[in-house]
Amino acid sequence: MKQKTTHKKHYWKQNLRYLGILLSIWFFASYGAAIVFKDTLDGILIGGFPLGFWMAQQGAIYVFVVLIFVYIRLMNTLEKKYGVGD
Repeated sequence: MKQKTTHKKHYWKQNLRYLGILLSIWFFASYGAAIVFKDTLDGILIGGFPLGFWMAQQGAIYVFVVLIFVYIRLMNTLEKKYGVGD
């Protein structure tokens, strides 16, 4: 029973670590790149549009969608490792 509890703690600790890292990346992409560093990024053009503008309009959404797929992959690996899930 104790080993099962230990596995659950390790599983959730790793899960929360993944969430923290991925949410930090999303925060940087949406807030940092689109708001804080907008003026700096506007010097780079993507498809004729300044990168800061592009990140505010589309880039943060793309980053979020990619992070969803990364999270799915990480969780599938983690569930196999700890024998949790379907």
